[in-house]
Amino acid sequence: MSENTQKSQKIFITKLHEEIRPAVGFLARSLLTDLGDNLLSLSVVGSALTDDFHPKRSDINTVLIVQRRSQQLLRTLAGYGRKMGKMKLRAPLLMTTEYIEQSLDVFGVELLDFQFNHIVVYGRDPFGELSFRKENVRLQCERQLKAALIRLRQGYIQTLGKPKYVANLLMECGKELSVLLRALLWLSEIERDHQVLPNLKKAAQEFQFDGKVIAHLMELQLQHSRPPTDQIEFFFENVYQTVDHIARRVDQLGKE
Repeated sequence: MSENTQKSQKIFITKLHEEIRPAVGFLARSLLTDLGDNLLSLSVVGSALTDDFHPKRSDINTVLIVQRRSQQLLRTLAGYGRKMGKMKLRAPLLMTTEYIEQSLDVFGVELLDFQFNHIVVYGRDPFGELSFRKENVRLQCERQLKAALIRLRQGYIQTLGKPKYVANLLMECGKELSVLLRALLWLSEIERDHQVLPNLKKAAQEFQFDGKVIAHLMELQLQHSRPPTDQIEFFFENVYQTVDHIARRVDQLGKE
C-alpha cells in the first residue's frame, strides 16, 4: 500500500468520547474494508459529541457519505445491523454529495445542525463549507412546528388520550424541539450551545415563552424517563401551547 493510500485511510477517533470509540472504530474499519473507493466520509453527529451523552442510554448517530448508492450497499450496511445494535450505533444516515447540495433548501435545519455539531472520523468534511438561506431555514422551522402540532392533536385522539402513549408523543416532540430551537437561535444570530437546556433558555428569552415545562420534559428525555402519569395532561397542554406560540412567532419572522 502506498504512503498516499495509507494517509487516505486514516481513521480519527481521538476527539470522540472514549466510550464510543470502539463502536465508531468498528463501523469505520468495516466501511473501509467493504466500500473501498465508494466511501467518501464518515462523521459522528448529535448528542454523542456533547455533555448530554450518556454511555448506557444514548445512541450514536453517524452520517455516511458515498459516491453512489446501490442496493448492494444497503445489503452491506444491513449486515452490520446486529453488531451495531449491540454497540448502540444507529443505522448511518446515508447521503451523497449531490444529495446534500440539492437538499440545502428543504433539509436546512438538519444539515445546519450537522454542520454545528459533527466530528469527521474518515474522509473530507462534508458539512463545513455549506451555506444556508435564512428564509429556507425559517420556512422549514415553521413547517415542522406546525406539523408537530398536527401530530400532537391526531396522536392524542388516536391513542385515546392514554397516558403511556401521550407520553411517547411528548418525548418525540421534545427531541424535535431540541433541533428546531438551535435552528431558531441561528436565525436570530444568537450563539448556540451544544447542550439542549442552555439553548432552550436562550430561545425562551428570544421568543418570549415560559420554558419551564419544556425544560422538565427535556431533562426527563436526557434521563430516558417520562412524565408522571398524573401529570401527562398538564404536560401535554403546556407543550402544545408552547409549540403553537413558537410557530406563530416564526411565522411573524417571515413577515418582518
